[in-house]
Amino acid sequence: MTNLETEIIINASPKSVWKVLMDFENYPNWNPFIKSMSGSTTINQLINVELQLKGKKAMKIQPKVIKNRNEKELVWRGHLFVEGLFDGEHYFQIEKHGENQSKFIHGERFSGLLSVPILKIIKKNKQAK
Repeated sequence: MTNLETEIIINASPKSVWKVLMDFENYPNWNPFIKSMSGSTTINQLINVELQLKGKKAMKIQPKVIKNRNEKELVWRGHLFVEGLFDGEHYFQIEKHGENQSKFIHGERFSGLLSVPILKIIKKNKQAK
């Protein structure tokens, strides 16, 4: 399993950060990899996500929400075509960090037969920015 992760300190409360995280319509404004997103964050529900790496064709997926801890963590899991080929568990975590600050952790755990070649493409695209 391979993990990609980033974190940042945000000058806002966890409640404010969570509000932005739940605003699916505006994801493309802060996450260039997600072109569109819709659906419910209720556990076991599918959400609709359209992903696109710079210069690549857009891809639509329907991951399942597996964890939703209000103002703390949102996790969904999806796969490419069939489970075990290329699976991803995407997570957002929010931690209180000082007065009116939050630590925002954003990452994905990848597994499956195609994870190594696909991750090489993702990492190459990330370095090109």
